[in-house]
Amino acid sequence: MAQQTPVARVEAPWREWMARWPTPADLAAASPGDVVRAWGRLGYPRRALRLREAAVAMVERHEGEVPRLETDLLALPGVGAYTAAAVAAFAFGDRTVVVDTNVRRVLARAVTGVAQAAPSLTAAESRLAASVVPEDPATSAVWNVAIMELGALVCQARRPRCESCPLADGCAWVEAGRPAYEGAVRRGQGYEGTDRKVRGDILQRLRDAPNSLPRQEFDDIDPAEGRIDRLLHALITEGFVEPLPNNGNRFRLTR
Repeated sequence: MAQQTPVARVEAPWREWMARWPTPADLAAASPGDVVRAWGRLGYPRRALRLREAAVAMVERHEGEVPRLETDLLALPGVGAYTAAAVAAFAFGDRTVVVDTNVRRVLARAVTGVAQAAPSLTAAESRLAASVVPEDPATSAVWNVAIMELGALVCQARRPRCESCPLADGCAWVEAGRPAYEGAVRRGQGYEGTDRKVRGDILQRLRDAPNSLPRQEFDDIDPAEGRIDRLLHALITEGFVEPLPNNGNRFRLTR
């Protein structure tokens, strides 16, 4: 839930989610429509379906338990390297390499002396991150969460608080005079007017509906000819939405 979404927005939906589906088996038994509705406006609702699919896989492969091994975690639907490493480290205390945006920024400054990390993760960054994680599993788990928090709260992207940083005395970027970043810049993606915005509006309208909606109820969402039908078809194909069995002109969240 917290991937690409601020934790402040996640807490309330997460508490409701965990109260409703406290175990993988509980979530696996829910319908796709239920989980998309519970996801609300967190954004990127595909994550909700992948989370349910992961719960189904845990029931089928791991007796309803979250697997401990990083390789088993990686095999779950929707789980990538970062999530697998984070779960293995923070849930089970294993030595893993957890690399997020904050970690990359801390290492870029403290070790390589540049103001920002590259727009996307590089092989060199992955090797660097792996080289600095302590060998002891318990210590490595503390290291992983500490460096993430350091990046989030102190070594911030726009206003780094170097005067409060415990690494300042040995930071390569500080020693170099905090030079400005001169590398490639990651371009932000707009939201208004995009397919993602229209898809979100269609799903929200279906979440708010007590049962199903006729096709014409979506016409005012976007005026572009054919766009609503194209995106409705995509949502059906991806498992978010289904037409009513006896009326293909009415739609609901998948049951």
